[in-house]
Amino acid sequence: MSTKDRRLRERAEREQRFLDKAQELIQRDGLLSLQMSRIAEECDYAIGTLYQHFASKEDLLVTLATRNCLSRVGLFERAARWSGPSRERIVSIALADLMVIRAQPEHFRLAQFVWTEVIWGAASAETRRRSLDASAPLGALVDGIVESAQACGDLPTGLGLTPQALTLGPWTLCLGMHTLTHTEGLLEAHALSDPYRLLMKHLHYLLNGYGWQPLFDPSDDGALDALNARLCRDVFDTHCPNACRPMTARAATLSSFPEASPHD
Repeated sequence: MSTKDRRLRERAEREQRFLDKAQELIQRDGLLSLQMSRIAEECDYAIGTLYQHFASKEDLLVTLATRNCLSRVGLFERAARWSGPSRERIVSIALADLMVIRAQPEHFRLAQFVWTEVIWGAASAETRRRSLDASAPLGALVDGIVESAQACGDLPTGLGLTPQALTLGPWTLCLGMHTLTHTEGLLEAHALSDPYRLLMKHLHYLLNGYGWQPLFDPSDDGALDALNARLCRDVFDTHCPNACRPMTARAATLSSFPEASPHD
């Protein structure tokens, strides 16, 4: 290995160490308590070394959120490449998202934070570009399901929406429910104690509205639970009994769905 290659490897390893420590501090002390000086100190580096990797705290946070986002790629690939019906593949994408949320609840909180103008807007253009490029495969996998559904006749082609525009509906639905669920006390105040069951119901109503075959009756809780359990088993090789069982919104992120497989 040349000296240049060794230095590049050492730099990459050091950068991952900084990100690992930032993740650890966020989990331990909370997102708003994160300080660049503390990251450098606990990694036994001068703060100037940390700033050689990340020009700002905003750049570090966007990079960390991007790295966490990539943990979803393996699960999304399994859903997209599964041989089952196209509608069940798009439902499996939603289940994969919930599995990641359960395994890494801090990932969603961080993602919410970095998408705000105060963080995203302050990050460098290069960091934002890398983040968008890194997440592009996720969108491509979901768009591919839509395209295959239209090609085989499961999904009408006359909706006046591109695949990218059509998948915006399920995405915003999932994102919105995650946001409401993570806002402590909000759903409880409205006596909504099973947010992820509601999410899956709304997703099926939306897919029915698209005319995505085969249509499904979201009012049948037994059928909904059975479908989710079967998809967890067949697509992700994971056991998840009563995946949408009622619970408080606060507990939903910890108990509704199975953790992502360590092999993903």
